[in-house]
This record gives sequence, C-alpha cells and structure tokens, in this order.
Amino acid sequence: MNVRYTTPGYTNLVYTNLVRYTTRRSTVLLAAFAVALGGCASTPETIGELETARGVVAQVEASPRAGVAAASVSEARKSLDRATEAAERGQVGDAKYHANVAATHAQIANEKILTAQAQETLQSSATERERVLAEARTREANLAQDAAEAAKQRAASAEQQAQALEAQLEDLQTRRTERGLVLTLGDVLFDTGKSRLKPGAYATIDRVANALKEVPSRSVVIEGHTDSMGSDDYNQQLSQERALAVQSALMQRGVNGSRITATGKGEALPVASNDSSGGRQQNRRVEVIFAEGQPGPRVATDTN
Repeated sequence: MNVRYTTPGYTNLVYTNLVRYTTRRSTVLLAAFAVALGGCASTPETIGELETARGVVAQVEASPRAGVAAASVSEARKSLDRATEAAERGQVGDAKYHANVAATHAQIANEKILTAQAQETLQSSATERERVLAEARTREANLAQDAAEAAKQRAASAEQQAQALEAQLEDLQTRRTERGLVLTLGDVLFDTGKSRLKPGAYATIDRVANALKEVPSRSVVIEGHTDSMGSDDYNQQLSQERALAVQSALMQRGVNGSRITATGKGEALPVASNDSSGGRQQNRRVEVIFAEGQPGPRVATDTN
C-alpha cells in the first residue's frame, strides 16, 4: 500500500523548491535573452577593406623577417589604426581609404620580405638572384606608384570638396588661406554678451548646414572666440556657450552630431587689436573648421 504524505510541512517544502526552481530558470532565460539582444544591437557594420587590411598587416607583422621591412610595417600599422578609429566613429569612407593604404604598405613590406627570402635562397645562382630581385624591385615600384596615385586622388577629392564648399557659399565672400577655405559672414548672430542665436542668424546656419551635408565626409570643429572685455572666466564660458549654440543649430538641421566638436577659446586667439571697437568686433566670432582626417578648410563667422 502506497502512503502519501500530505502534512503541511511537506507541502510547504515542495512549494518552496518549486518557486526557487522556477525563479532560477526565469532568471537564466531572461539573462540569455538580454545577452542575445545586446549582441544583436551592438553588431557593427562589417567593412571588407578593413578586415582584409587587418589580415595582411597581421601577416607581415608576424613574419620572422619583418625587420627587413620595418618602416613599411610601421606605416601599415599606423594606417590600420587610423582605419579602425575611423570605423569606430562611423566614418566608413575614411575607414576604407586608410585600410587600403594599410594594405598597400603591407604589400610593400611583403615584397621586401620576399626579396630578403630570395637573397637567402638564391645565393648559389647569381643570375637567378638578379632576376628575382629585379622582379621584386619592379613590383615594389609599382606598388609605390599605386600608393602615390591613391594619395594624388585623395588630394584631388579634397580639392573637389573645397570647390564644392566654395560653390555652396559663393555669394558669402569666401577666400582661401593657409588654414583652408574661410567664409566671413556679415550677419550678427548673437546679441552682445548673449549665447542665444538671434532669429536672423538661422539663414546663415541653414547655408552652413547645407554645405556640410553636400560633403558628408567632412567633420567640423566649432570654435567660439570673444574680445578682451570682461574676465577670462566669463569670456571662456561665453565662447563655449556660443560654439555649443551653433553646434546645436546644425544638428537640428540634420548634420550628424558625431561630425561636430564644439569648443570655447575665450579671448586667447584675437585676429585684431582689442584697443578699438572695430578690432573687438572682429575678435567676437565663431569659427567652423572643416576637417577630414586632419584640420582642413574652415568657415569663420563674425558674431557680436
């Protein structure tokens, strides 16, 4: 005869264990679901050129003869790091360009390594050795020519972008300087001592935003500047707030915030003497510096 225990203590024990098991199972399932969901959400875009460059650079770096191509290996690593940084910032075009440069330097390094191998293995045959070295020199020269052509195309692209900016802002009196393309805007963007953009400033902001959207590979640094009136701390804060105001306005007009850096320079970088009202007016300004990889053309905006 089977005896079934139904005492209250036994029933409570079974119920408690069941609750603990169910809670642990639910927690494990929720944790697994969260990990899977997080992994899907954070999967970055795969850039084929970057993955290829990582492979070839790792190959030459691991070569026991990498020392014979130390300069090329170093340049390959530097370009690969730039490509990785660009990819992390979402700048796919820059990432592809630097990845191709890294692959080219790695190929040059590989040719140098092959040349060293040829020197070691073909010592017994001077004729064969010369033939192999000549072929290696030809390949190296061709690769170097390809790298130079890529740099030339890069420069041409930058020039085309600068011309596109000039075309976008042609009626706003652009000029080129050693720092790049400079646009001096006559609009008064701020009231004196204020950081809120005046309604009349938005037409100018629209023009700058449209120009940026025409050249999406460019990032910008927005610098606020003041005259020497007021304390250093006040001028620093005012210049920062004005730079941030311009940044916010550009973002509201569709410019990706990851492309924009805003900073205040206070009164530290005057372009004219602060001894006259005209000089002080020139010093009260916001500069938008267009950059691609390194600081490039800029747009300068006079403000009050």
